[in-house]
Amino acid sequence: MRVEIWSDIACPWCYVGKARFDKALREFPYRDEVEVVHRSFELDPGRAKDDIQPVITMLTKKYGMSAAQAEAGEDNLGAQASAEGLDYRTRGRDHGSTFDMHRLLHFAKEQSRQEQLLDLLYRANFAEERSVFNDDERLVELASAAGLDPQAVRAVLADPDAYADEVRADEREAAQLGANGVPFFVLDRKYGVSGAQPAEVFARALTQAYGEPSPLKIVDGDDDADACGPDGCAVPQH
Repeated sequence: MRVEIWSDIACPWCYVGKARFDKALREFPYRDEVEVVHRSFELDPGRAKDDIQPVITMLTKKYGMSAAQAEAGEDNLGAQASAEGLDYRTRGRDHGSTFDMHRLLHFAKEQSRQEQLLDLLYRANFAEERSVFNDDERLVELASAAGLDPQAVRAVLADPDAYADEVRADEREAAQLGANGVPFFVLDRKYGVSGAQPAEVFARALTQAYGEPSPLKIVDGDDDADACGPDGCAVPQH
């Protein structure tokens, strides 16, 4: 069975949702028969590489909220991440283009290191102090830690066309499947799960999709499950 996950490194609910899905997959009795493929979805497609701003500033401008409200939302996200065993810096993070990271993830997929790189990118963005935006050497370090050749990584980063078509193809396919927000999980092209659902919902989806041929269906879960869309990520206030 193949599970495809559309996500963005800048999406906090993708970070949390992956942890919840991974928990369900670890407990799935047929987990060794499941192939997980990560697909590209940019929350800010076309954003300039050098267009970087603090997350709190981005939230106040995008949603018209006060700095205090934005900080409260980040605190809530930090608590939910912590509940999944994830580190999360609620202050001092920044926001920028993830296009180069998606290109590197496609390169990493060819080298069978995609999962390793994605986990490192998520942790670097949400839990570590040094920015991942507009810093090629930072990306080279992370890719090297994932087991990729640093010179090959530099070559990909130096060529803006490398894997660009693959990123855009993923994004077109997400639109065709009706995904207008992330994370979005597709199980064997039979079932779709939208948002950072509880692990129990992912477990049910895995069980339903395993060995059952059918058209793509949306698995019933929490209709208000948190996700990020084209206009960014909704900030929880509770």
